[in-house]
Amino acid sequence: MAKNLLLTGRPGIGKTTVIMRVLEALDIEATGFYTREMRGPRGRLGFEAVTLDGRRCTLAHVDFRSPHRVGKYGVDVKTFEETIVPSIDPALHPEAGLIVIDEIGKMECFSPRFREAVLKALDSNKPVLGTIAIRGNPFIEGLKGRPDVEIVKVTYANRDGLPAEIRGLLFSPASGSKEGK
Repeated sequence: MAKNLLLTGRPGIGKTTVIMRVLEALDIEATGFYTREMRGPRGRLGFEAVTLDGRRCTLAHVDFRSPHRVGKYGVDVKTFEETIVPSIDPALHPEAGLIVIDEIGKMECFSPRFREAVLKALDSNKPVLGTIAIRGNPFIEGLKGRPDVEIVKVTYANRDGLPAEIRGLLFSPASGSKEGK
């Protein structure tokens, strides 16, 4: 059983919702971040990243001018690195029993500091619960092939039961991790 669980699945399937339900059910100190869509009258405008302790930044937006682009979105790598990336560095959060990384995708991977922090988190003694793109660059594909990473595909059929299953996988006696503060 791998100590790091990364959820994958098509956009909008509920990966972030599964993570939030896992966090609600745990009695453990966690650090990290989640992402959410920013919507407006004309549809999706961008993506916001929010740390578990409430810091936030706009990761990508249709109005951003940036050399880093995914589709119609410009990505603000500098603000993401300053505001969000420290939340997944295990050395900065010794009290945390879990690191949440939602998401490891094209936008986030423009940041070299993010990629470095992801590797530190996965290599640490703390379990990681995150989401990862279905397909991606060599960095993303390399993470999926790590022996300490288990990939869990989120589907309409399994998403409601996944929070309880993930809690058991992350904090069972076999995993070596202990739930609690």
